[in-house]
Amino acid sequence: MQETSLVVVLMSNGPGEIATWVRPLAEKLHSKLLMRPRNAAATSLRLVLVPCPNATGHEMNAAKKWKQFEQITPAKSFWKLLISPQSFGPWPSKGIVVFLGGDQFWSVLLSARLGYRHITYAEWIARWPQWNDRIAAMSSKVKDRLPKRFKKRCTIVGDLMADLNNLAKNEEPLPPGKWVALMPGSKTAKLCVGVPFLIEVADHLAKLLPECRFLLPVAPTTSLEEITYFISSQNPIADKYYSSIKSIKEAETKSPWRRLITKEGTEIHLQENPPAHNLLSQCDIALTTVGANTAELGALGVPMIVVVPTQHLTVMQAWDGFLGILGRIPGLRWCIGFLLSAWRLKNKGFLAWPNISAGRLIVPEKVGKIFPNEIAQEAADWLKAPNRLKGQKEDLQSLRGMPGAVEAMSKEVIDLLQKELKKKQVSKLKK
Repeated sequence: MQETSLVVVLMSNGPGEIATWVRPLAEKLHSKLLMRPRNAAATSLRLVLVPCPNATGHEMNAAKKWKQFEQITPAKSFWKLLISPQSFGPWPSKGIVVFLGGDQFWSVLLSARLGYRHITYAEWIARWPQWNDRIAAMSSKVKDRLPKRFKKRCTIVGDLMADLNNLAKNEEPLPPGKWVALMPGSKTAKLCVGVPFLIEVADHLAKLLPECRFLLPVAPTTSLEEITYFISSQNPIADKYYSSIKSIKEAETKSPWRRLITKEGTEIHLQENPPAHNLLSQCDIALTTVGANTAELGALGVPMIVVVPTQHLTVMQAWDGFLGILGRIPGLRWCIGFLLSAWRLKNKGFLAWPNISAGRLIVPEKVGKIFPNEIAQEAADWLKAPNRLKGQKEDLQSLRGMPGAVEAMSKEVIDLLQKELKKKQVSKLKK
């Protein structure tokens, strides 16, 4: 590995964060600086993934495809990195750690271990301001919650997801029709329910509205093979649903994407080159599970229906944080998963990010013992009422911050990087 003078380390956790926060910021930094691996430069851009119950385990492979990082450390190696950084190659004496998802304390630990400066992107709260060199806040609410002595460290950069709509340029228009996005999630606990459920919804909806066309964006941390696995008899949940895949059609001139053909004859177009923001932004409505999907769709201004079929609570252990860890304890998985999921649904309040952000119901949340034919009928009702769709779209757009957060965040990183470089040069002069 070439000798490095400075390093920028981006830290993140799950598929939503690396796709919507890490990737755009990394791209912006490369456009403004000469950084390795894209240039033979003295500054290196690296990615460190952290332990998280919401991760899929495929984040490293997804990030490799972007060719943005000289080095990627997988989450399973995080503790080894903390104990013995040198086992992962040379680390320069000066650098910056940028928190972009997960537990904020992990980035505090790593920056302290490496002796680097530290920036936290705080979406809702900055938990360790005393150990942050800088805080890049999503909104003024984050700054307002800081103790007075730490407010000067905080800059409001805005919502990193607000830039998604600007990145989704409609250079590739969808063919005519009422387009419905199917978003079953990216984690096993969601896919095992979401895939068979939503494919059956598509079969019902195709009968109710034959003009409907379906798009399934394959998440960067999953694959077509996983999608087909979860709709097959190998997935016990799939036995609860009648839909199945009859065949897979390859891309052709009139259809640039591969297609799943159900046994009912429904065509589901696959977008396998993430991110799918361009195509998603053109969809009339999306049917989605809970999670980062809802924030992403909200940022794109795509009307949605959020579905949580609670008849499968015993396998839906994709909750966040400590609850998610408890729900995976071997031997107690069934009991704890059921109790935690039931408690969470009863006490959590809103589940979709637009509703959480607004503090009121913006997008419908269908939670309970729900069935594909019911969701298909609700989706059909929305699609038959363009004014309702327009109203939800406007509500979603009103929640979005002003674009420019990625640019502002990159300026914070570069400013701190330049200060480190000057300090390094002064140190050399003194010697």
